[in-house]
Amino acid sequence: MYRIKQIEAGINLAGFSQWLNEQGVGHRITEEGDSQVLWLEHQEHAEPVLQALDRFVQEPELRERVNEVVASPVFVRGRWQPSPRHAPAVLSVIIISGLLAWFTALGQNTLSTYLMMIDPRVYDWGTMAERIQALSATLGAGEFWRLLTPDFLHFSWTHIVFNAVMLWFLGSQVEWFDGRQRLLILFVVVSLFSNGLQYLMAGPLFGGLSGVVYGILGYCWLSQRRRARFQFPPALVTFAVAWMVLGYTPLPEVLGLGRMANEAHLGGFLAGLGLAAVLPVPKKAPPKGGA
Repeated sequence: MYRIKQIEAGINLAGFSQWLNEQGVGHRITEEGDSQVLWLEHQEHAEPVLQALDRFVQEPELRERVNEVVASPVFVRGRWQPSPRHAPAVLSVIIISGLLAWFTALGQNTLSTYLMMIDPRVYDWGTMAERIQALSATLGAGEFWRLLTPDFLHFSWTHIVFNAVMLWFLGSQVEWFDGRQRLLILFVVVSLFSNGLQYLMAGPLFGGLSGVVYGILGYCWLSQRRRARFQFPPALVTFAVAWMVLGYTPLPEVLGLGRMANEAHLGGFLAGLGLAAVLPVPKKAPPKGGA
């Protein structure tokens, strides 16, 4: 083996060693007095490994992040792979959405009208003034649940499966790293903004978790810049924004996808960005066991 570098003993290299293993880099770390020595099987790996090691040693935040990922039970070979016990709140939302999709026959029976912002059979909602008046009357009757329940109303299995996958991938990270309370705050605030904007602009005939997904994506993207902890490809944000813009064109209907809840997407995304800007980044470490 090739002797590469000597490092002081006080630096924990366990995370770096695990990272090298995941990259397929054969190595060994030995102790020599008050120091640690890194050895490599192949000398051609020396330059990139030394560059990575220098960053690991000199940047405490990066070192903390690498060690956190290695120690966390929700990362498998560096990839985010939580089990249901790590994000029970997100799982509950997905299960409720699936059950209500079944019981409402994908928004086709009378039950679905109890999940909309207002009952479209009772109120006129053709104009903005009528929509505001109908919502005021609905809330005045104590039906406050309608502000949130459009999230659970879906009109196709493709719609709910896509939303569930994205919510699980992003929402489970928020619940794990930032806590269940932060996730619930996100869910409520984003739902109010996304559902409210969509209703005011287009009326009550909409539903789905897409607004919440856009809100959580916006939150993760901006909050990630303050403290790195979430795992998602940067291209995901670009794709989501591009898809949101395409929703304002006739293309989705031409492709047979129907009309999109564009205002829900926009309202959710802006609400998520706003929450990331005003809420402090949680500093406590995530739990090491089940949530």
